[in-house]
Amino acid sequence: MKLQAVSIFVDDQQKALDFYGGVLGFQTAADVPMGEHRWLTVVSPEDPTGTQISLEPKDHPAVVPFTDALAADGIPFCVFGVEDIHAECERLTGLGVVFTQQPTDMGPVTVAVLDDTVGNLVQLAQYTGA
Repeated sequence: MKLQAVSIFVDDQQKALDFYGGVLGFQTAADVPMGEHRWLTVVSPEDPTGTQISLEPKDHPAVVPFTDALAADGIPFCVFGVEDIHAECERLTGLGVVFTQQPTDMGPVTVAVLDDTVGNLVQLAQYTGA
């Protein structure tokens, strides 16, 4: 058994795909029309058979208060690992990404937090040691 997909709840699926695909660099794994919405997943190009991220519409009544509370408190919804956090933050800043926390050394990990433009904060993490 393995983790196949994880959901990130988004305000707008197309805007999310534009950000997660066009800006962050994930590849579309599935894009299936499902009435008003889509089964829309992206995956890391470094691991195309790895865990997919479902860009899930915020339709459930519990989702909006939950995601709004996380964002208001500055809590990232998820964490993406990167090899060089400073280079990645510089690249993303050049593409217009807004960071709510610049790279910060936290001992064995350096973290930064960005706004994904569709209602979430996302943490980037570079692990530097044990």
